[in-house]
Amino acid sequence: MTAAERREEEKAAFGAYVDGCPTHQLMGIIGNKWSMLVLTDLAQGARRYAEVSRALPGVSAKMLTQTLRSLERDGLVARSVTPSVPVQVEYTLTLLGERIVPLLDSIKEWAGRHIEEIHAARERYDGTPAGV
Repeated sequence: MTAAERREEEKAAFGAYVDGCPTHQLMGIIGNKWSMLVLTDLAQGARRYAEVSRALPGVSAKMLTQTLRSLERDGLVARSVTPSVPVQVEYTLTLLGERIVPLLDSIKEWAGRHIEEIHAARERYDGTPAGV
C-alpha cells in the first residue's frame, strides 16, 4: 500500500469515527444558527408558532419551520395540534429537550464570560503579520 493510499484509508476511518461521535452529532444539532435560540425560548414553556417567531425576529418563517421540524425529528421538541377553528399548533420541549437546557445555559454563561477574550485573541492574531 502506498503512502497516499494509506492516508486515504486513515482519512476515511477518521471520517467514520467523527460521523459516529455522539459529541460531534450533538454539536451539529445545537450548533445550528437557530436551534439553541428556539430551545431556549421553549424552555420558558409551551409556545405557538407565532410566539416563537416573535421571540426570534431575525428568523425567516421557512427557517423557523425547518428548525422546529429538525428539533422535533431529533426528539427535543414536541408538536401538538388542537383540532379547532382555526387549528392551533403548540410546541413544547420533550423530556429530552428539557434535559439539554442546563447544557445550553452553561454554554450561554461561558460565552458571556469569555467572548471578549476570544475577540481580543482574534484581534491579536489578526494583527500579527503572517509567518511571525
